[in-house]
Amino acid sequence: MEEMMRALYQDKTGDADTAAVVTMERRGHDDVSTDYFDAVILIIKENGRRQWEIKHYEADGVTAAVHIVATEQIDEWLTHGTNRRAVEWMVRGRVVYDRDEFMKNYRRHLNTFPEEKRQTKIGMEFSRLVRRYADGRSLFASGHYLDAYNQIVHALHHLARLAVIEKGYYPEVTVWEQVKRLEPEIHKLYSELTSGREPLEKRLELLLLANEFEMTTKVKLGSAHLLSIMEEAEEAWSVEDLKERVSFHDYSLDITLLLEYLVQRGVLRVILKETKGRGIQHRLYKAKRVPEAED
Repeated sequence: MEEMMRALYQDKTGDADTAAVVTMERRGHDDVSTDYFDAVILIIKENGRRQWEIKHYEADGVTAAVHIVATEQIDEWLTHGTNRRAVEWMVRGRVVYDRDEFMKNYRRHLNTFPEEKRQTKIGMEFSRLVRRYADGRSLFASGHYLDAYNQIVHALHHLARLAVIEKGYYPEVTVWEQVKRLEPEIHKLYSELTSGREPLEKRLELLLLANEFEMTTKVKLGSAHLLSIMEEAEEAWSVEDLKERVSFHDYSLDITLLLEYLVQRGVLRVILKETKGRGIQHRLYKAKRVPEAED
């Protein structure tokens, strides 16, 4: 297999825009980290012609997947958490080519997790947590316990990832192993939901209360990114302006729910502005900690 992999990536190491090459071999029959291929080769390009290109190969019954990825795409995956397999390859793969210590510096960057990126990722996870929790609570109230269970499991995953990021680490594929070490109380909530002996309805009822408490303790942390955006301007924000502003940060879909949640928690205040319609007013939003300018 080693000879096959070398043949697939060796010519790329001569390209001026190849920053690094990382390989990952399948560890066992049930290992899905390589998408069931015997090996994955990740070729990282600076200023790549295409953001992401995949090629599949086979020789003598051995399979390999080659992913040619631009550094911008890697950054996007890392920020938005949309391809955790690729992050695992970056973290755990074997570096076979490293121009100007690109991968060495990148892994150091992963371990330090810059504050700006951390705050953005916290904002994303918090918005998803609020959405999953709200959907789970609504389904529970309607008696749809299995659907509620699914939503609350997802909510706990976002809570877990939030806790890991808060500690200064990137969430890995095995996030619950990280949480068990960093935030054992949150790991306990997950264990109670998935393996508790009480009836499902009772487990959900208790977990909804615990989840709500955990969310309340993380409101300041989870809203910091959105508040930093809102403080860029003195005037109040419309929901449309905020949706456009956070669209890059991947939580514009949940912006309406997030805004209302933060209003209820006293983090934001509503500013009403007259419209042409009689008795109808626009609803605008402003961070409470920012004083309003005098008229």
